[in-house]
Amino acid sequence: MARIPVVGRLFFREYTSLLLGLALICLEAFIRIVTIALPPPVLMWFHDRSRRLFYILDSSSIPRMPKAERTRVEKIRTAADFEALCAIYGYYPEEHIVQTRDDFMLGIHRLPNRKGEKGHASRKGRSVGKPVVYLHHGLLMNSEVWVCLTDEERTLPFVLAERGYDVWLGNNRGNKYSKKHTTHKPSSAKFWDFSLDDFCLYDIPDTIQYVLNTTHAKTLSYIGFSQGTAQAFAALGVHPYLNRKVNLFVALAPAMSPKGLAAPIVDALMKASPALVFLFFGRKSILSSTAMWQSILYPPIFVAVLDKSLSWLFNWNCFNITQAQKLAAYAHLYSFASVKSVVHWFQIMRNAKFLMYDDDVSGVLYSRNFYHPAKFPTRNISTPILLLYGSHDSLVDIQDMLSELPDHTVAKCIPKYEHIDILWGKDVHKVVIPEVLAALDKFSEMPTGNLYSDTDSANGIQIYQPSKKLETIRTRQKDAQAHKERKRSRDADQAARSDKVISY
Repeated sequence: MARIPVVGRLFFREYTSLLLGLALICLEAFIRIVTIALPPPVLMWFHDRSRRLFYILDSSSIPRMPKAERTRVEKIRTAADFEALCAIYGYYPEEHIVQTRDDFMLGIHRLPNRKGEKGHASRKGRSVGKPVVYLHHGLLMNSEVWVCLTDEERTLPFVLAERGYDVWLGNNRGNKYSKKHTTHKPSSAKFWDFSLDDFCLYDIPDTIQYVLNTTHAKTLSYIGFSQGTAQAFAALGVHPYLNRKVNLFVALAPAMSPKGLAAPIVDALMKASPALVFLFFGRKSILSSTAMWQSILYPPIFVAVLDKSLSWLFNWNCFNITQAQKLAAYAHLYSFASVKSVVHWFQIMRNAKFLMYDDDVSGVLYSRNFYHPAKFPTRNISTPILLLYGSHDSLVDIQDMLSELPDHTVAKCIPKYEHIDILWGKDVHKVVIPEVLAALDKFSEMPTGNLYSDTDSANGIQIYQPSKKLETIRTRQKDAQAHKERKRSRDADQAARSDKVISY
């Protein structure tokens, strides 16, 4: 007889919630099927009805904005992709493809130049002689979350580009920019059969190697957000050689072994048997209907639904994120991810340890004296680590995290900040970005040159000039080479004048 993993682990009310949840999943699937069959005019009708309903019930939550700001928010909200988001602020990104060793095709983005420097076509896809910074997003996200802010000064990639860094932004397998494999189709379950283990073993190391090969840099600085930090913790712990290639790891809202969810029933269900997530969502991508609901619902309603969901699941109020920022950014918050990767997180929560994926789903019924999933060896990391976390972040237990990290780890707390605030908070340019820049100044690889704006009154060209320090080094190298040449010449003259003949 097949084992039922949740028997004896749940109370009656939790079984009731489980059945209710399954009923809602079935209803949502039915609505999705019906929606797919509906023509666009009908979908627009639903959108208009939701807008009218919102104005009747809660129009006060719509922020009053100046026309210029409202226009910018709408441009960001409706931007189709990463390139369109960057173009709003005058940046021109490159797109690259990384083929992992297990044949996923990852789309990654690059900002090699400062604002408006579109004319460097000769350098496209090649080294630009700058220190390299690599940024990686969180769970259910893609690279757009870094560049959908309503102020340029709060947008970390743009700030880094202006300071002369070669900025790269990665994407996980399966998301909007990486939904391709050389063999498996996204419609197959095999395509989605990946967890944090695969990000650690393939996506992160293969992307880092590609970036270093392209830029000819020896090392890069890694900045991760949420799950993007967990992937780096795992990759640096499992691959010792990566520590020689990453000169600094900045973990924004770091995630390692969260305690659980704020919603008691959901928390109890998922910890009792993480495999229940498969029962709810199948074995492909999770929450794939989000795009459908986003297209139907009036944007402020979509924002309100997300706010309520975040409050219920994580007890986040998002008070540090303006309503205008939410309207602009929430449209770019979701991207495809595997159900298995979410199951992996619930396994970590259940065990309260940063473990590799437990492939033996029935293993929860047996004593850990006989079976124990491998733990990511995070204490082995030698790369300098900076943790930036919010004091109100329910996913971060800083003491537990520090106990699993090397002694050289530095942790800094941002007062009254929650998880997503670290990314989109209204004053990240004051409390987050300066900490990141200070760490980069200390640990990042010395640039081979500096870009500075020497505005010519005629054409305003941006000129690439070697740094003064580099010029000093080159002068010393030339002097040393000249000294060697003079010494070699003197030795040759002495040998010619010598009467002694040496035979071999």
